Amino acid sequence: MKGIGGHHRGCRGRTDEWLTPPEIIEALGPFDLDPCSPVVRPWPTAQTHYTARDDGLCHPWSGRVWLNPPYGARTTLWLRKLAYHGDGIALVFARTETDMFHRWVWPYARAMLFLRGRLHFHRPDGSRADANAGGPSVLLAYGERNADVLRGAKLSGKFVPLCPPS
Repeated sequence: MKGIGGHHRGCRGRTDEWLTPPEIIEALGPFDLDPCSPVVRPWPTAQTHYTARDDGLCHPWSGRVWLNPPYGARTTLWLRKLAYHGDGIALVFARTETDMFHRWVWPYARAMLFLRGRLHFHRPDGSRADANAGGPSVLLAYGERNADVLRGAKLSGKFVPLCPPS
């Protein structure tokens, strides 16, 4: 799954687009860039949107980034780019034991907000999915400003500050 916009490749090779719940964007925004935005979106997530047609990994990023990357093997590439960019918030599954977390989250992120319960993403028409995401989600803050936003967000979950990168 990927948030506004997102892709999830099912076991049959099918691609579905799943959008970030609007209340998350409202609680954390505004953002300057969403490099993983769907082509069709019922609500904006940032001032500038890159879609799959643009391939946001190939473009320079600037400003405060909202990142709900395509979930799967390429999620690592997106988190790496955000870690190097250093200014944004990402929404991913809370798979804290993975190599991706050990390489691109623990050394770079300034805070996390483990969301309570499992998210219900939205369809491209804006309607809420019937089933939940199937795993726990976490918001990752890169940069002190974004850690402060997570700390003050009116989202149900557990805020965890992280040590500054050395």
